[in-house]
Amino acid sequence: MAECMWPDDERISRELDRYLMDDSRGLYGAVIHQRLVGLIGIVPCSEEVVELKHIAINPQYRRHGLGTKLIYEYRQSYHPVKIIAETDRDAVGFYSKVGFEIHSLGEKYPGVERFQCILSKDHELMLKGMGL
Repeated sequence: MAECMWPDDERISRELDRYLMDDSRGLYGAVIHQRLVGLIGIVPCSEEVVELKHIAINPQYRRHGLGTKLIYEYRQSYHPVKIIAETDRDAVGFYSKVGFEIHSLGEKYPGVERFQCILSKDHELMLKGMGL
């Protein structure tokens, strides 16, 4: 989880404990050669909506489609109507490429613009119909 979080071991440990203690939260990973190389953390918002809270890919395996694969495998297995995420400008391109709609939340912190990313079934079907 350190790949997608603050460089603070205590905060990382607390967040991991939240996943372990709360059965509604889930961590889903990708393993290559018996090594965890990526994971996503999902938190339910309602019966139909989940939040993609964390996404982390080992630097050696980035830009190979693992993040996209984890999101779509989760979607295929659990069928949420909508997946939402919040991110910064650095990751907007990834979410857009995957098919998320991007909406600026403005300057949520001083000097830091944040974005809400939404992947809905309707938007996904539209992208598939366009061959994307």
